[in-house]
Amino acid sequence: MTTIEVPLDSKLRLLTFADEQGRARLGVVRPDGHVTDVAETARHADRWLCFDGTSMRALIEGGAEALAEVRELAELGLHNGFKVSEAHILPPLPRLNGNIFCVGWNYVEHFSEGAAFRDPNQKLPEHPLFFSKGVAALNGPFDPIPYDAAISAQVDWEAELGVVIGRRGKNITEFEALDYVFGYTAINDVSARDIQKARHGGQWLKGKSLDGTAPMGPWIVPAGDFDASAVRIITRVNGVVKQDGNTRDMYFNIPRIIAELSRGMTLQPGDVISTGTPSGVGMGRTPPEWLKPGDVLETEIEGIGTMRNVIHEA
Repeated sequence: MTTIEVPLDSKLRLLTFADEQGRARLGVVRPDGHVTDVAETARHADRWLCFDGTSMRALIEGGAEALAEVRELAELGLHNGFKVSEAHILPPLPRLNGNIFCVGWNYVEHFSEGAAFRDPNQKLPEHPLFFSKGVAALNGPFDPIPYDAAISAQVDWEAELGVVIGRRGKNITEFEALDYVFGYTAINDVSARDIQKARHGGQWLKGKSLDGTAPMGPWIVPAGDFDASAVRIITRVNGVVKQDGNTRDMYFNIPRIIAELSRGMTLQPGDVISTGTPSGVGMGRTPPEWLKPGDVLETEIEGIGTMRNVIHEA
């Protein structure tokens, strides 16, 4: 049984879990460590929902009305469900719209620690640097991360705050950008450095998109319950802290990221943006450190929760 810590506060935490038939269900994790099944709670309370109560995507697309309904159901407390430690927790969005949008070099110290691995003339960018992780990289918050030394022996960690888009938008201004955010989650941009930096010509997409290298979760905290401007981002490997940063040190803040990404490009409800990692990655250490089979990778976002993934030899 997985030990899962639930912060003791009033934030609404929305998760997707698998039922006994393996079907994705929408739930609310309560401070007492139990999961409330949204659709089942609505049935018990004889409530009609304006959205499909089994689906995180439907909740996001349902907007403020749908979220208000979930919040009311959570407050009723009629159906406490089961312990979160007994659940198979899936990524909050088990099926993505497309690739995860990622921001590179968004913390100055992280940019500096990678200097030896890039062109010495490279300067900090004037605009956010975007790349992506393929959909097959998506992984659950407590599922194993595949490792194959024949593919990459330089597997690194990158804890990041994830932003989940809640409304369709294009050419969004910085002033209105946060109105387009549904909520926040944790992501680890696990990276194959030898592929990303050198092998096969320096392939960022491939080096960032190996199967299972984007654990996400363990849940989403709605934007109205979460101030993302100054929260800690922590990585532990086998219990040892490797990264301990703060979102206040972002080079480009979240409104700027959303505004730049949406210029000429439509963002959709359920799109996910991974906002960059602070310093402390394995690549920047002396000597470099790489994940290996059996390692336990923990990714914590203050106020959201902690993921725990074991590196598993494929």
